[in-house]
Amino acid sequence: MNEWMNHPAMKNLDPIKLELIRSAASRTAGKTGRSLAPVMMTLITNANKKGIRFTSDEVSLILEILKEGKTEEEQKQIENMIKMVTTYMKKQK
Repeated sequence: MNEWMNHPAMKNLDPIKLELIRSAASRTAGKTGRSLAPVMMTLITNANKKGIRFTSDEVSLILEILKEGKTEEEQKQIENMIKMVTTYMKKQK
């Protein structure tokens, strides 16, 4: 999962956001698709409490990272989570 650190989009990411992503990535290691939703929601909620807002591109990047090494079924669960998180983020605006 450490290959995600070399992703070109990571080079321009705010260091605070990068640390939040690292934290989420470490908490999702070995978890199934269904277990990822609470981690993602916690990441976004904690960031919002600190006044940090992730862009839709940043959220997509995070979700792609979370999907690495997962089975096809787990990736589908993550896709469903994306819909849930997107809906949540729209309500927060």
